[in-house]
Amino acid sequence: MAHPLPLPKYHRIYLVLREQVREGRFAAGLPGELALMEQFGVARVTVRRALAELAREGLIAREPGRGTRPLDPGPPPAAAGTEPMRTHLTGLLENLVSMGLRTTVKVLDVATVAASDSVAGALRLAPGAPVQKAVRVRSTAAGPLSHITTYVPAEVARGFGRRDLEAKPILLLLEQSGVKVGRAVQTISARLADADVARHLDLPVGSALLAVRRLIFDEQERPVQWLHGLYRPDRYEYEMQLSRVGSIDAKVWVSTDLAAHFQ
Repeated sequence: MAHPLPLPKYHRIYLVLREQVREGRFAAGLPGELALMEQFGVARVTVRRALAELAREGLIAREPGRGTRPLDPGPPPAAAGTEPMRTHLTGLLENLVSMGLRTTVKVLDVATVAASDSVAGALRLAPGAPVQKAVRVRSTAAGPLSHITTYVPAEVARGFGRRDLEAKPILLLLEQSGVKVGRAVQTISARLADADVARHLDLPVGSALLAVRRLIFDEQERPVQWLHGLYRPDRYEYEMQLSRVGSIDAKVWVSTDLAAHFQ
């Protein structure tokens, strides 16, 4: 059987940077060519080719003497007829807490930060409102499993900090803070590991990852947590059981159970 050819280095760098630009990671400008060469361990010609691809797509503007700045890419393209999976947390909550209790976590950073436009929009806050940003790496006996970034409104996160996040799953901490968890909106897609995530997950830069975004609401429909998770696909899989409801013409599938499997 023929094996697919590996992606050229410049294209892997282009894909990683494209995702970061779309996330708004470079509001102050992209790193210079030397910094990118060091970050990705490649030659200048490779970095320049990746940047040229981004410029060709209209994602960045390169201005001599002023550096490289991102341009507003607009919303990422979505497949026709798709929408985020919506589910009540019966089963999911228990599964996520169980996974948290059966793995170990290393807290990389916890800080109160000003919400970016995207975070504020998800959590229905004013841009710049204070939120707790926590970055963690979760591991099993086999090694690192996931790189998780969570955003929680500061008033909700007031009851827990670094030590609590190291000891308990964040959904338990939310409930202990008085939050009555209601439902979640979740998307699952694919991402490529940038240099920082690759280092923490013990993978080469540009490795494929499962990307999970989960917005948790309380019973009053208030967003209380916005999660960005990156998972090693060789150690994590996501299983859903679907039931068909309505008439045969409706063709509606409802998720009745969710399970995460890891090793």
